[in-house]
Amino acid sequence: MVNCPNCDALLELDEEELDEGDPLTCEECGADLSVTGLDPLELETTEDEEEDEEDDEEDADYDEEEDEDEEDEEEDEEEWH
Repeated sequence: MVNCPNCDALLELDEEELDEGDPLTCEECGADLSVTGLDPLELETTEDEEEDEEDDEEDADYDEEEDEDEEDEEEDEEEWH
């Protein structure tokens, strides 16, 4: 048995049938989990990783849009002069 890394609920799992990388869901809090180790059994939440990736993508998109806006402003200034 192992505890959910998100809510600390005790998870009853058949450890012999698990492989590293297997996806799981906590029945208590609904967190998406992944098996990261087998001896001892270790779990990690995958939601944080996904949110971080999404945040990074959003930041990258924002930066690109900001750069494009600055370039447009510079071109407008050049055309005006």
